[in-house]
Amino acid sequence: MQNSTSYLQRLRALLQMEHDAEEEEYRLQSEKMSIQRKIHRGICWYPVEVGRSYYNSLNQFVVEIMRTKQKEDEDDIEHLFEPGKTVQFFKPHPTTTYYPYPSTVSYVDGNRMVVTLPSTQALTELQNTEHLGIQLHFDETTYKTMFHALDEVINAKNNRLADLRDIFAGHRQPQKRTFAPMPFPWLNKTQEQAVNEVLWAKDVEVVHGPPGTGKTTTLVEAIHETLHRETQVMVCAQSNMAVDWISEKLVEHGVPVLRIGNPTRVNDKMLAFTYEHKFESHPDYPELWSIRKTIRQIKENRKHGDSIHQKIARLRDRASEIEMSINAQLFDEARVIACTLVGSANKVLFRQKFSTLFIDEAAQALEPACWIAIRRASRVILAGDHQQLPPTIKCYEAMKQGLGKTLMERIVENQPQTVTLLKVQYRMNDAIMKFSSDWFYHGEMESDSSVKHRSVLDWEHPIQWVDGKESHLPPEGGGLTPPNSLDSHCECLPLSEVGELHYTEEFIGETHGRINKAEAQLVLTTLHHYINKIGKERFLAERLDVGIISPYKVQTQYLRQQIRKREEFRPFRPLISVGTVDGFQGQERDIILISLVRSNDSGQIGFLSDLRRMNVAMTRARMKLIIFGDKETLQHHTFYRKLIEYIEKTTQEALI
Repeated sequence: MQNSTSYLQRLRALLQMEHDAEEEEYRLQSEKMSIQRKIHRGICWYPVEVGRSYYNSLNQFVVEIMRTKQKEDEDDIEHLFEPGKTVQFFKPHPTTTYYPYPSTVSYVDGNRMVVTLPSTQALTELQNTEHLGIQLHFDETTYKTMFHALDEVINAKNNRLADLRDIFAGHRQPQKRTFAPMPFPWLNKTQEQAVNEVLWAKDVEVVHGPPGTGKTTTLVEAIHETLHRETQVMVCAQSNMAVDWISEKLVEHGVPVLRIGNPTRVNDKMLAFTYEHKFESHPDYPELWSIRKTIRQIKENRKHGDSIHQKIARLRDRASEIEMSINAQLFDEARVIACTLVGSANKVLFRQKFSTLFIDEAAQALEPACWIAIRRASRVILAGDHQQLPPTIKCYEAMKQGLGKTLMERIVENQPQTVTLLKVQYRMNDAIMKFSSDWFYHGEMESDSSVKHRSVLDWEHPIQWVDGKESHLPPEGGGLTPPNSLDSHCECLPLSEVGELHYTEEFIGETHGRINKAEAQLVLTTLHHYINKIGKERFLAERLDVGIISPYKVQTQYLRQQIRKREEFRPFRPLISVGTVDGFQGQERDIILISLVRSNDSGQIGFLSDLRRMNVAMTRARMKLIIFGDKETLQHHTFYRKLIEYIEKTTQEALI
């Protein structure tokens, strides 16, 4: 017992370290970082224009904010604004002044954002500001919610929360129901086993879904079957995007979903299932809106000495009565309550309890965030892959001491009998999948026959390594080709298109972002020649899609700029996407090109040593994977040396 609570107490201390580090980072951003640097880091919009304002269905005063670009390349920047994030407004002239009221992002799409404001007076100040910007602010509320959840778990005694705490720590054995397995002929054997394990579990179950194994399909089936036995379940994930994705799949299965919080990607299908939309669509809502409007008018028009308290109190009582009635009906009609882990603390869920909580993408969530939702549940089903992207942590010391270890990883270690591995993948050519399977999944992965031999061109090997430093002009000119070419049919970079070739990383900016411009040019010209090999007409007719991935944000921004400048890519731009590893999580493309950037004399590879990121990057490819990297720098690390050897070996075998 003491061990399970002492672990959580230590986890709380590490979370405090992360809190302090993030708070200090935001302080330094506010005081020392230039506006342009903030823009390029994706934490700031400047300048912005103030649009229309209104009260939303939750009676919050909100305002539309539009970003106006100063430079063309600002379209290439991946901003970090999303619903629920705390923001602050500022004016930079004559000195930077920050407005003292906190605001929250309600919705963001492209260059438009909807932000809550504390009052109409705040709006007046913003409208009267000639030069206005908005930036991310330190989110104290999320940390307070996580601390509160941890304290509740640590202090839990003789209740279900204490039981789950001790089971997760390995101090008590998880229990299972006993009944005959149910057949699901539309699933493969490991998916079928996973659904049955979920149904049998009384306490906890983990669905481990490597890339392309149909984790979402399995999870949706498990939720659907659980709803044959339970009235309602809660479904959570770390991010809004992940919640939206699983919610959309449930909607397609005809499951009534109530989506708490604003989806990041609001489409017509999901909009109809958001709490706000359902609330506003309720037949009693016009009366509630009218009462709220009357209260605001009374306050605005009151004269000195008027006694309005009793009248406002009666109106508020009636408004509360209508609001509770609408809420009760919305929750009664829903079979799935879907929200982020932090969103599970939303006041509209006050006192709501669930027999089962499903946590999707559990391997990307901090453990304290998981406990926010677990407090509402009797049993927990986690789904994800701890060999893919980990949680984002800003404090290196906290990460080193264990904050990055997720609840899913802990349960996998302490209760391995609760884990079901999905083993059949439906995405990649077998040669692309094989190295990932051997390194990360003990060689247990297998490719479905429908994808095992899939390829863009029949005669090519599906995986290739290109080292710019080994490039040379072939005898007849025309293109740079690696001397030990892993694919003799793929032409690379003409010297005329790059000039002098310096395949060495450069430092950019105060945060030591890294860029390798020669490698970026090699990536794009290799892609151009590969499109020509496929045939432009076929490429466009079949809408073959391409993903260009780099672990370094500066490199992705440079690649986007170059694609926009180079006319040969104009017809293909809608089919080419460029992003960081994080941006490609959960996605797939026919063709993936990875620019690893690092090239130096000391063999330093930085956070490329987080191999989970490389696992994500490589497993996005369906039919063709091309990796660009300096062998001399990267082969100091065992993983990259083995990967290069694997590519060379399988390529030679394919030629025999």
